[in-house]
Amino acid sequence: MKKILIASSALVAVAFAGQAQASEKIKLSVGGYMEQWAGFADQEVGDRNNAFQSDTEIHFKGATTLDNGIEVGAVVELEGETSGDQIDEQYLYVNGGFGRIEMGKNDSVADSMQLVAPAVGPVGVNDGDLSNWVDAYLVDTTVPNGDQNRVTYYTPSLGGFRAGVSFADDSHHNGDTDRGDTSGAGDNIASGALEYNTDLNGIAFGVSAIGENWGEGNLFGGGLNVGFGNFTVGGSYSHTDDDYGYSQGDSDPDDTDQFDVGVAYEMDAAAVSLTYGYAEYGNGDRGDGTGEISTVDLGLAYTLGAGVAWKSSIFWFDDEVDGAEDNDGYGAVTGLALTF
Repeated sequence: MKKILIASSALVAVAFAGQAQASEKIKLSVGGYMEQWAGFADQEVGDRNNAFQSDTEIHFKGATTLDNGIEVGAVVELEGETSGDQIDEQYLYVNGGFGRIEMGKNDSVADSMQLVAPAVGPVGVNDGDLSNWVDAYLVDTTVPNGDQNRVTYYTPSLGGFRAGVSFADDSHHNGDTDRGDTSGAGDNIASGALEYNTDLNGIAFGVSAIGENWGEGNLFGGGLNVGFGNFTVGGSYSHTDDDYGYSQGDSDPDDTDQFDVGVAYEMDAAAVSLTYGYAEYGNGDRGDGTGEISTVDLGLAYTLGAGVAWKSSIFWFDDEVDGAEDNDGYGAVTGLALTF
């Protein structure tokens, strides 16, 4: 039986190789984005952060379609500035009627499929840039495990439903170690997600449910977005077990519960949003690593031309840290976001 399986695998490989030779060779295209921000912030604890922040990535993408209709492609994302890995994400994908398979260093399905509250400004309240401007816990209802070497499968969309599963054989998920580790040592990380998107008489409706399990804990959550007319309203929630192991300097973290809720209004080239985020966290990075934060962001975006947008945020936060001095403050940020 083992010999039969090996022979079958060889035949499949030969078949794919033959089809690839008949198809067009993959040629990479260049894209990405550049964001340059100027702003100020006032806070009770900590020094003022740099008044200028930036984020730039160059994306290389390419694909080919085999004779049997299956698409095979590659994605490589190069960081414009970083103190860690120069390559952000790099993976290949196989796409067809059976769904989509990805292999390489990228986000889990729990991260990529989670819906969150709408926000159009550069700061936001969920997995945004708040911590770039002030010393505060960053609300994140997605999965903050970064890009890892993993295999991912997305089902085709059936009646608006789509599911995804991913698996990473690597415990380096806390962002403080080498996420490019290839040893396979540590805990297996399994992620699952389900989404549903539909349009009901002009009302766009989307909902997501996510979960992730690893040897040290579990996370579950979900999100909801509803669009009607020029408005979009929505929010998200996640719960992380106290044995998550994501704490920084805290050997016995508490559970983390966090959510966001917001509304956005779009009018021609302009959009505005108001978003609120809250977290009662057991995995912070100040004091003993526990506390609670509330944060609000008023965002504005205006499209100046193809691939050019002017964006601004006015934000406020109140971070009450257990065992340390509470921090609160406010700030304003503006700048340009380019996509290419």
